[in-house]
Amino acid sequence: MRSTPAVLRPGTELPGTGRPAPETSGPETSGTERSGVRRHGMRALGAAVIALALVAGTAACSLVGGNSPVPVATATAPTGTDGAVNFDGGYIQTGTGSKHVDIWFDPMCPICGEFEKANGETLAKAVSDGTITLRLHPLTFLDRASNGTGYSTRASAALTCVAVKEPNGALDYYTALFANQPEENSNGLTNEELAKLATDNGLTDITDCLGRSGPYQAWAQANTAHSQTGPIVVDDKKVLDTIQGTPTVLVNGTQFAGKVTDAAAFTSFLAKH
Repeated sequence: MRSTPAVLRPGTELPGTGRPAPETSGPETSGTERSGVRRHGMRALGAAVIALALVAGTAACSLVGGNSPVPVATATAPTGTDGAVNFDGGYIQTGTGSKHVDIWFDPMCPICGEFEKANGETLAKAVSDGTITLRLHPLTFLDRASNGTGYSTRASAALTCVAVKEPNGALDYYTALFANQPEENSNGLTNEELAKLATDNGLTDITDCLGRSGPYQAWAQANTAHSQTGPIVVDDKKVLDTIQGTPTVLVNGTQFAGKVTDAAAFTSFLAKH
């Protein structure tokens, strides 16, 4: 069993879904105050959408929406393989089992966080006992929901840094990212916090790697672009036209369509495919 990941700060529950206060005839608010109200409203709306999605069984974060500026990586993406990363295949690999599990995820996607919370231990055990090969496909579409900091890209690059420098620690760092997952429409973790997340969990220091992670950022953004143009190929076979949302989870090329929080259903699906 994997150890419980270190958490940088106390976990927070999803915010409430109360309606915004009605307009009044009071004085005009400042630009800063209006911006704060908008951010609070966006977070409350996001929480409401998440809650509805989980109740309805929707299994993915939408790939559309959001209006924050998105930093574009200009470096050249790496090719080939390095450590646990298959740059050409677009994934980070952990485990060596004959059954292949592929997960397309965004580090800021709250539904991905719910999937990890419900099923992470099952996947980690299957990696540890040699049942599965787990392939993690980082995406960055929620950069638009991190106030211009490009959190999804930076977190994906941080995971790539760990996977290159300490391949056996990639899954632990992936787990820690979701244990410390920021809210949508927040700045996300800083690079210093992303580096500390690694050392706090007994992993390699990625500070220097993050400082020169432009190629890894470009790779994650290229993965995201490809996810929208397709085709999605797994083990030399086309399995999907495009990625419609995250998490997208495939077991031996077959997509899991159940509720992300239904651990029993996913465990059964994993055993059958």
